Amino acid sequence: MDQHTLALLIPLAPFMIAGLAIWTRHSRRMAEIQANATAERAAQYATQNQALEDRVRVLERIVTDGGYDVALQIEALRDASRIESAPTPVSDKLQ
Repeated sequence: MDQHTLALLIPLAPFMIAGLAIWTRHSRRMAEIQANATAERAAQYATQNQALEDRVRVLERIVTDGGYDVALQIEALRDASRIESAPTPVSDKLQ
């Protein structure tokens, strides 16, 4: 470099440094925003994934228990509620 070029660059150095600082700060802020958005999306995916896993576990339990067992359990609950709601005989009340 010759002296004339250097003489032009010296007064421009503060502006170039300020521009570099602004660009660096902007880049850092954009990276933080992107990281936050990515973390939020990952949390949403994890929550959705957990809900789907829970549903699959329930379905697996239903399938492995057998549909007939489930039907018997439902009928047993219905019978139990009928027994509880039925009027009690007078002899039971006296004892």
